[in-house]
Amino acid sequence: MPTSDLIGYIAATLTTISFLPQALLTFRTRDVRGISLGMYSVFTLGVALWLVYGLMTATWPVVAANTVTLTLAVAILVMKLRFR
Repeated sequence: MPTSDLIGYIAATLTTISFLPQALLTFRTRDVRGISLGMYSVFTLGVALWLVYGLMTATWPVVAANTVTLTLAVAILVMKLRFR
């Protein structure tokens, strides 16, 4: 594996797992007051577009990271809409 891919996978892993604490906390407490609907909506769209970009360019670290990040971001966004 090229060093650039390794760095990409490490960066993708770190930035992706950073969403886990927020998703778990939100699911556990159902407290969404501190989450901006506008920010998470725009962010989720951006992540979806990064995923499309990664698929179009076959950049697998981008695809892997954004698949997981999109899943977590959508989960948080759904909780924001449901628990407000």
